[in-house]
Amino acid sequence: METSPTQVAAIADLTLRLGGVLRQACIAYRTYGRLAPDGRNAILVTHGFTSSHTFLEEGGWGRLLGSGKPLDTDRFFVVSSNMLGSSFGSTGPAAVDPALGRPYGPDFPQLTVADIVVAQRRLLDALGVRELVAVVGPSYGGFQAFTWGVEFPGFMRGLVPVETAPRASAPFDDGALLRRLVQDPAWNGGHYHRAGAVLQTMVDLRVETLCRYGAEQGLRAQGLTEEAVKAEIRQQARDWAQLFDAHSMLALGRAINRYDVRADLGRIRARVLYVLSRTDVLFPPSLALEVMPALAAARVDARYAEIDTEHGHLGSDVDVAKWAPILAEFLQGLG
Repeated sequence: METSPTQVAAIADLTLRLGGVLRQACIAYRTYGRLAPDGRNAILVTHGFTSSHTFLEEGGWGRLLGSGKPLDTDRFFVVSSNMLGSSFGSTGPAAVDPALGRPYGPDFPQLTVADIVVAQRRLLDALGVRELVAVVGPSYGGFQAFTWGVEFPGFMRGLVPVETAPRASAPFDDGALLRRLVQDPAWNGGHYHRAGAVLQTMVDLRVETLCRYGAEQGLRAQGLTEEAVKAEIRQQARDWAQLFDAHSMLALGRAINRYDVRADLGRIRARVLYVLSRTDVLFPPSLALEVMPALAAARVDARYAEIDTEHGHLGSDVDVAKWAPILAEFLQGLG
């Protein structure tokens, strides 16, 4: 499999939907496989809220990628981009503001999911992609998939939003998050300017998130004791907190509160494979009773699949084998 290291593409100045301009914006990304001469064999894979563009090389989703697998690198050119506003190489709050010569920090402008998608479109244009076979992504990546469908309806043949919905399942409480961060001795009004500065608060937040996503069940299934489960989750949380910027959490979380494409579903022209997990409490399967009729009313060619998993919001990752054949069939059907 032909794999690129992380690269960073300059996408020029980016005017944002809510005002403001990101000067000299950049997007970090990796690619797998080779772009066809006509530029029409690409699949864009979009990551979750606090994940990164390397998630296809980690965990269960990595088992979808490779020769003969659903994301078949013999056929497809797979592009995985880091979200605008994230902490892994794309322009975000930890990036240096060219006008001031220091990190944006709390002064980073307000983002929308549409801004994230427009930045990805610029990346794809720079790579020579003329049409996407599909956009595939879990959770926040699914927000991006739906947004791709309404922002650029003629640019892709398929959408695969996984463990997600056309709107956020619950408001992101940025006020509560900010109150916790302010209590951290290293906060310094948000101008801390170094990775891991508010480490303890970020570790605690990540532990709570992993438990809410169902990480404990997955670790117990591996035969770990309760003490070992807690220790492993704590270690995973610490590893993440040393890399992820608190202001990215705020910027991307606030964008969640502005995300709702239900009124624009009629713009979608791509075929849709909508995937939920049976035990997901963030995006429960009951959502299908709302989403699928809405897609049908919007005349969208949509199919629903449910993962029979005990692993909650992590079901598409931990039990990837239970839905990989469905994804493969769908992508094959797109031609």
